[in-house]
Amino acid sequence: MSFFKRYKNRMIVAIVAIILIIIIGFTSGERLQLTIVEKSIGNLISPIEKFFFNLGSKVSNFFNSIREIGTLREENERLKLRVVELEEKNRLYEDIIGKSDYLKNEKELLENTTYNLIVAQVIGKEPGNWFDRFIIDKGLKDGIKKGDTVIQAVETEEGIIQEGIVGRIAEVGDNWAKVVSIIDGNNKIAFKVIRTQDGGVISESVGGKLIGYLYDPDADIMKGDKLFSSGLGGIYVKDLYIGEITDVIKRDEDLTKNIEIEPAVDFKKIYKVYVILN
Repeated sequence: MSFFKRYKNRMIVAIVAIILIIIIGFTSGERLQLTIVEKSIGNLISPIEKFFFNLGSKVSNFFNSIREIGTLREENERLKLRVVELEEKNRLYEDIIGKSDYLKNEKELLENTTYNLIVAQVIGKEPGNWFDRFIIDKGLKDGIKKGDTVIQAVETEEGIIQEGIVGRIAEVGDNWAKVVSIIDGNNKIAFKVIRTQDGGVISESVGGKLIGYLYDPDADIMKGDKLFSSGLGGIYVKDLYIGEITDVIKRDEDLTKNIEIEPAVDFKKIYKVYVILN
């Protein structure tokens, strides 16, 4: 048997192996140039790859944007709720700050007053800028009666807390009452000047100022004198602070001396009052 025939199968395997090794050597090494076929295929495929790459990026960005929009909406809702919460807290703080002097005066009044008081909240008022007539949330069930005197804590220039007169109870129901204040034109109040003890009557109100006259046209009164209720006529409890004289008017044709008074109570801001129970 010849050598070729004897080792035919082995030789074929060896030749195939050598050919594969040569092909691998050529294809695995770096080539500086591509073949014409490879260039053509690359030129054809490159725009398609670019299109699908860009399309995939846009689709991915689109879904990412949808997720981000949902997240932003949730965050926006949380921020809106937070803003509402902070605005409410700020309103409460401003309300407390605005009433701080009133609350301080109220505390001191309750600690030092000798009157039997019942506190009442203002729940309504008649039209206008002034609290000349208003409704409180206490009535017959609380011991309030028609004619009871209504006060508020006020501070004088000397820093003394006084029972400032507001008005009187004009109507009363089971759980409400109407207050007519001293700035109401129909509500007259007898007063005395604390410095001289001269007396008079407050007869009207103009622009929040009280107008009154003295019984004695020669009374020695002046700006800055303080007025208190005299209790004459039994309409109001006596010795309640009314306010301070801001002007003294004496006309030759008048038989009385007229005065203008700045009330101690701010009749544009009344939130809470006290009713003196007899």
